[in-house]
Amino acid sequence: MASKSDLVNFFAGKTVFITGGTGFMGKVLIEKMLYTFPDLDTLYVLLRPKKGKAIDARLEEMFKLPLFGRIRAECPERLQKLVPIAGDITSNKLGLTEEDETKLISNVDIVIHGAATLRLEAKLKEAVSMNTEGTLRVLQLCTRMKHLKLMIHTSTAFCHCDVDLMEEKVYPPPHNPMDIIRLVNWMDDVTLDKITPELLHPHPNSYTYSKRIAEALVASYYPQLPTCIVRPSIVIPSWKEPLPGWVDNLNGPVGLLVGGGKGVIRSMHCNADYNAEVIPVDMAINAMLAVAMTFLFYRQEEIPVFNLTQAKTHQITWGQILDYGKGCVLKNPFEMMLWYPNGNIHKSKAVHNINVLLFHWLPAYIIDFLLFIFGQKTFMIHVQKKIQCGLDVLQYFTTHQWRFPNAKLLAIREAMNPVDKEIFTLDFEGIAIIPYLTNTVLGARTYLLKENPKSLPRARRTLMILWILDKIMSFLFYFLILWLLVNYSESARSLLDSTLSLFYHLPFFR
Repeated sequence: MASKSDLVNFFAGKTVFITGGTGFMGKVLIEKMLYTFPDLDTLYVLLRPKKGKAIDARLEEMFKLPLFGRIRAECPERLQKLVPIAGDITSNKLGLTEEDETKLISNVDIVIHGAATLRLEAKLKEAVSMNTEGTLRVLQLCTRMKHLKLMIHTSTAFCHCDVDLMEEKVYPPPHNPMDIIRLVNWMDDVTLDKITPELLHPHPNSYTYSKRIAEALVASYYPQLPTCIVRPSIVIPSWKEPLPGWVDNLNGPVGLLVGGGKGVIRSMHCNADYNAEVIPVDMAINAMLAVAMTFLFYRQEEIPVFNLTQAKTHQITWGQILDYGKGCVLKNPFEMMLWYPNGNIHKSKAVHNINVLLFHWLPAYIIDFLLFIFGQKTFMIHVQKKIQCGLDVLQYFTTHQWRFPNAKLLAIREAMNPVDKEIFTLDFEGIAIIPYLTNTVLGARTYLLKENPKSLPRARRTLMILWILDKIMSFLFYFLILWLLVNYSESARSLLDSTLSLFYHLPFFR
């Protein structure tokens, strides 16, 4: 089968350099390439020492993840094709040694640049240093590569969030990327923080802004450098490969499902009718690899841009994701739930804020007060602050609507031969939402929270107890409201008496 795959044949003998290989998409990309491309020559991955661990130790630790299970079982020798390169995207010349730099310049055919900070709440200096200046350093290295055939820059579909219809092209940047890089490097933090809101406007955060000007930077190197831009939408857990539901972070909808399932998130500001622009990580990687092969067919005056989105092929709304997701959580509950997972979404910001006050902050203060009284360490207010920060940045994307045409991606899918359509599936229409969300919840349980699948029966019993407590507390809450109204309001007491009198005269009550 492999010999009939155009994509497998395309990557045969190629040497690839990847940045961002330890990220969510990066790990899935590495696993897919090692497993699917038996004749791949070498896969260089930029790694930096972290928390006292050398790059070899980090690599060995990564290979132990369930993600690489099928490679370990079927073709462990392919792991030797991956060669770690010590470096840092935020360092001058990527922090490369002279030997490693020469190695990359002399051997690399394809560069896939995915390193970035995904922290939406990051300071502007951090975001520009990683996402914009880091991209500049990669581009500068690419200009010296002797055999470079393609550099793929991974952007985001939301980098032009002020554009309702995001076409597959680069838009003019709000500022010159080089000016912004120089600005954040010389300006002191206090002054930079003061002018950040004006610089970012209309962007809601530094992530989308830094990605936007990074696109302009990449475009400025075209066509002298063979580059293209891919824009995935919100990347969510895998559909099929390498494991259904694989995930390694709490970003996006996964964080909402886990927070809601734990009973911590009780309210979400969201327009339930707006489309959720999401794509499973394995399909995003399949699309990226397909783009690499077909890049030569898109040589044109302007830099090729590909929206890696589902667009109209398989639309799903935020309301559907959260409603169906809630059902999947109730069937497969998490361990250590704070309360019964019965939160709701609210289109009205005012209603949402009232719910946040009553069901987020008030319980947090009560719990911390009780912990303080009993001499225990308080933590709920700290947790709630982190949750609120995450919700504030995410809710921008759940209360706005965009359209992301993906004509180029669909054309690539249509041109694939039957073997490639099977190995590198882009069958968005074939995703069944309930099974997918079930795998997402189970994946979050297993891979993120490290909860044993055998604990599900116990978690379901705990869920039943919490449901009873939730109903009791709801009854007591409404009873208290009624009691206050009756005892302190003459009109409320009169209304209650009239209602009871009306019911008393009905035939049923007689």
